[in-house]
Amino acid sequence: MTNIYIYCLFDRNDVLHGVYSSVEAVHRDAVKLSVRLGVGKDILMEIGDTKQPANAKSLRNLLRGCFDVRVQYYTSRFVSAKIVKTKLKE
Repeated sequence: MTNIYIYCLFDRNDVLHGVYSSVEAVHRDAVKLSVRLGVGKDILMEIGDTKQPANAKSLRNLLRGCFDVRVQYYTSRFVSAKIVKTKLKE
């Protein structure tokens, strides 16, 4: 059986913007959405209690091996985008 993971992108109002199969693609669109909706240019991502600058490599490493997890992107102090990783179930 093959595990298929999907990444759902939401804006700060929980409106779905897309469903992706690639971490790089969802990160790219989350950054675009954050820049468009955000106030500042510095984008941080938060998973659990850790905040760090947003980049695709860190996102991939944070999400490796887990599912049903949410990552929030921040500009200034406001949430601008959310990524939810889950897997397809048979």
